[in-house]
Amino acid sequence: MIKILANDGIHPDGLLLLGEAEVEVDTGKYPQEDLAKVLKGFDGVVVRSATKIRKELIDQVPNLKVIGRAGVGLDNIDVDYARSKGIYVFNTPGASSRSVAELALGHIITLSRNLHKTNRDMPTKGAGEFSSLKKSHKNGSLLQGKKLGIVGFGRIGNELAKIGIGLGMQIYASDLMVDEGLINFEIYDSGDVFLGIKIHTVPLEKVFEKCDYISFHIPGSGRKPVIGEKEFAKMKDGVAIINTARGGIIDEDALLAALESGKVSGVGLDVFENEPRPREDLLKHPNVSLSPHIGAETMQAQSNIGMEIAEKIIDHFGLNK
Repeated sequence: MIKILANDGIHPDGLLLLGEAEVEVDTGKYPQEDLAKVLKGFDGVVVRSATKIRKELIDQVPNLKVIGRAGVGLDNIDVDYARSKGIYVFNTPGASSRSVAELALGHIITLSRNLHKTNRDMPTKGAGEFSSLKKSHKNGSLLQGKKLGIVGFGRIGNELAKIGIGLGMQIYASDLMVDEGLINFEIYDSGDVFLGIKIHTVPLEKVFEKCDYISFHIPGSGRKPVIGEKEFAKMKDGVAIINTARGGIIDEDALLAALESGKVSGVGLDVFENEPRPREDLLKHPNVSLSPHIGAETMQAQSNIGMEIAEKIIDHFGLNK
């Protein structure tokens, strides 16, 4: 019987599929330092972002045949080294794309209508200072006609572009690997009629120069931030920044400086450099909209991820024959 360790958990729908294929799954959470010993009894491991599968660990578990990442990024896995050892490494890039894109939209709307501020002020001041709060938070901004920059035009960026177009925003997409993308809108519930819109990508400098909102959907470099002081200086004054991708792609010192100077008017953050202990000065800044790394955490996305994980494991081991 195939044995899989789901060290960071797996949705019950995925467990059901694996159980039907007679795959034994352990959903116990083992400390990182114990994995070298624990994994010797498993054929594969499924992780999210918390568990790291590095070269040193891979060398200690030569029986490992499968490493699955329940999510998009693979930066917590030494992918090339694992594959050089004949290990099947995969992720679930499409299962949570819409969920992440909708959270990015949530931060965009929050910043455009000052909801991050009113949600902080109303519980403490709403009963006694309602009129003054209405005056101080009334100057929101309509999204229709605004320019939305999407840095990283993969599945998530594509979904956000689709939403932005629906809101009447102008889309500026940038991606080093993509020249153009096709945005498909389903017109009827039948699934037979679609409207396709072609989006041509533009240089990153044009996104910085033109856009009112910039949302990042790129993998972490693992080394240094992609966006720092020089990049902020190129951006439009009063730009709003959204990061639902990876903590560390934005230099948080430079981000705070840009907030204080007014270069950046607001920030929506779902990810942070020092998770699970993000810096307090960022968490407490009045112009930051916050969420605790929940981009993919919708019921539908988690079910999709669990089932995709299960299906790929079943296919790899030929258990569907």
